[in-house]
Amino acid sequence: MTIPLTLAPWSEQGLDLLHRQNTPELTEHLGGVESEEQVRRRHERYLALTGGQMFLLLQGGEIAGSVGYWTHAWEGQDVYETGYAVLPGFQGRGLAVRALLLCAERAGREGTPPWLHAFPSVHHDASNTVCRKAGFELVGEVGFEYPPGNPIRSNNWRLPLAG
Repeated sequence: MTIPLTLAPWSEQGLDLLHRQNTPELTEHLGGVESEEQVRRRHERYLALTGGQMFLLLQGGEIAGSVGYWTHAWEGQDVYETGYAVLPGFQGRGLAVRALLLCAERAGREGTPPWLHAFPSVHHDASNTVCRKAGFELVGEVGFEYPPGNPIRSNNWRLPLAG
């Protein structure tokens, strides 16, 4: 039996989650561990996000990770970009794929951009596998900047959003 996975709007509980996600293992492809101030600013940005939404992943009432979408200008058009992270104790259960699909449903209902894009590092095998399993189309390898000021090579994955 599969334990239900739900998305809850980002809340004050998210700050603790960000601290739990701020490990070398989970930030290896995201620019590395952040300072306390950077974590706090990220949390505040998530709370104030417009043009998208961040969510807490809840499995059986426990916070298992995060997923979200936000507006991003890409190649002359507005698209939604997505990001996701699952805590180590919840990995290997397909939660990231399920969370990404739930997030895509929300993005399709809430917004107008036609695409949901993910830009994982070309070296992040697990994240690229999540995109493939969630039905995203691999558009190709691109130059990307994450965090700002840190150029990386990313895969550009996209999923059409139904309104």
